[in-house]
Amino acid sequence: MVRRRVPPATLALVAVGLVAGGLWWWSVLRLLLVPGEAGIVEGAVAAGGWGLSLLPVHVAASARRPGGGRPGSPVTRASRRRRWGAGSGPS
Repeated sequence: MVRRRVPPATLALVAVGLVAGGLWWWSVLRLLLVPGEAGIVEGAVAAGGWGLSLLPVHVAASARRPGGGRPGSPVTRASRRRRWGAGSGPS
């Protein structure tokens, strides 16, 4: 079995993430279980954590631009195929 050393910076980031996640869960549970005693700090932590959870979805970079990747090109294009001979009937 190969043992690899984990850099201290990685361990510190994991620890900070676990502490922040614990504080968020504490604030959410406090707001749900005892809303009368929860204060503005719990509300701010819960709202901030929820907002951060949405951030990666909306800020993720795309590998290529929609619409072929050319600047100024439309996002979607209508099909230009003609239906010759099929006819559309009386309109």
